[in-house]
Amino acid sequence: MSAHVDSLINHLLGLHIRLMACQARLQVQTDPEALHDLRISVRRLRSLLRPLRDVPGVDRLEAAAKGVGSLTTPLRDREVLAAHLYASGHSQAADHRVRQMRGVYPQVAESQELALLLAVLDAFPSLIRSAQRQKALKGLGHTVHRRLGKQWHALRAALKDPAHDRHRLRLLIKRVRYSADAYPEFDRLPDKAVAQLKKAQSVLGDWHDHWQWLARAQQEQDLLPCVPGWQLALHRAEQQADKVLDNLLALKSH
Repeated sequence: MSAHVDSLINHLLGLHIRLMACQARLQVQTDPEALHDLRISVRRLRSLLRPLRDVPGVDRLEAAAKGVGSLTTPLRDREVLAAHLYASGHSQAADHRVRQMRGVYPQVAESQELALLLAVLDAFPSLIRSAQRQKALKGLGHTVHRRLGKQWHALRAALKDPAHDRHRLRLLIKRVRYSADAYPEFDRLPDKAVAQLKKAQSVLGDWHDHWQWLARAQQEQDLLPCVPGWQLALHRAEQQADKVLDNLLALKSH
């Protein structure tokens, strides 16, 4: 068990360093990938915590990570949309959204949400060591192994549902993929699953972007010229997603 705890703490320390680096990059406003990298680090942290929900202090750290995610989701959505609008020749609409982002990055860096996450994360390794000394982490490896398996089986059950919800599948796929990255020593995925999960996440991400943009176009008039192209792209993404999801379901479990 000691090796599992050591590995967990090393993961936490590495994520803490990455989050602080993202915070510094946001403060200077010179790095267009800083917000994206911050969100990836938060997502990896939440994936690391998900199988540990019985460990003391995890609920507070998870809540803090969720707070940063909620703060940054609409900002990242605007970033992605602006980049797409520039790439598709809608510069005026893109410029409007870039102007909306002025001053946002330092605000995220100095936000209460990020400050709380960093503070709670800084204290968490000590809580883990204390729980270890008190024998509160007995069977940690078995628990993680079992819960990662349950996540994979939940995904397979959702894939088998003929009326599956692509939104839910996208979240389940991200959960399984990032949990596998967080705990490679407990890998229970079939052969080629990681590559298929990555592909499925990409295709469903493209589908989700277009679905979300079409919804925004109902409220944001300058997006209306994009609607016909987005409708076609959404249809293509749905077809591609169905093929990729079929391939994922066809993988044989260990």
